Order: sequence, then structure tokens, then C-alpha cells
Amino acid sequence: MKRLSPREQRRLLERMGLSLKDIEGVEEVQIKLRDKIITIKNPVVQVLEVKGSGKIYQISGVEEESPLTVAPSSQQLEVSEEDIDLIVAQTGATREEAKKALIESGGDIAKAILSLRSSKV
Repeated sequence: MKRLSPREQRRLLERMGLSLKDIEGVEEVQIKLRDKIITIKNPVVQVLEVKGSGKIYQISGVEEESPLTVAPSSQQLEVSEEDIDLIVAQTGATREEAKKALIESGGDIAKAILSLRSSKV
């Protein structure tokens, strides 16, 4: 099989509706899994764009794996009674539902209200 030059490869991809480009200046790529993080330092990253469909990223380099650390549950967010009352008044949810939504949203009252409203639809 004949080897294609980079120029011939690029033209062939363009005829198929694809474009391949390097992404410059990438220092690190992290992939977070349930139980670990894969880190690729100084990677070579290319993006293949498929017209009308999306992008495919190709990453190459040396990988390092590290365990995923989870914050202890003892550092649970403290929520005020006023915030819970406001959420109950805005959504009609129970106090327990309001408190749970507020904790899940990281204390963001607007997110908690939107979450409760969308779950009742």
C-alpha cells in the first residue's frame, strides 16, 4: 500500500468532509474516572472535525494515574433555615426536599429552586 504524504492525507480528509488540526499550547489533559484520574502531561492533541456532526479529539503522550480523592462527608455544607424557608415558599417542596436540593446545589439557592421545579414537572 502506498504511503500518503501529510499534504495528500489532508486533501483526502477534506474531500471526505473532515479536517484535522493540531491544538497548540496544551500543557495537560485530565480524564476523570469513577475511581482514578489519568493525567497526560505535555500531550500532542489533534482535533478531527466532522462537518455537521462533531469533533473527535486524539491525545497522545505519557500518562500518569492517581486515585480519585473524595472530600469527607463530615465537611457537609451547612444551610440556613432562612434559605430552606425561601426554597419551600418558592417551590412548595417539603423542608427535607428543600434542604437536600440546597446541599446538592452546593448552597446555590437558585439552582436548588430550579432543580426542585424541574423535578416536579
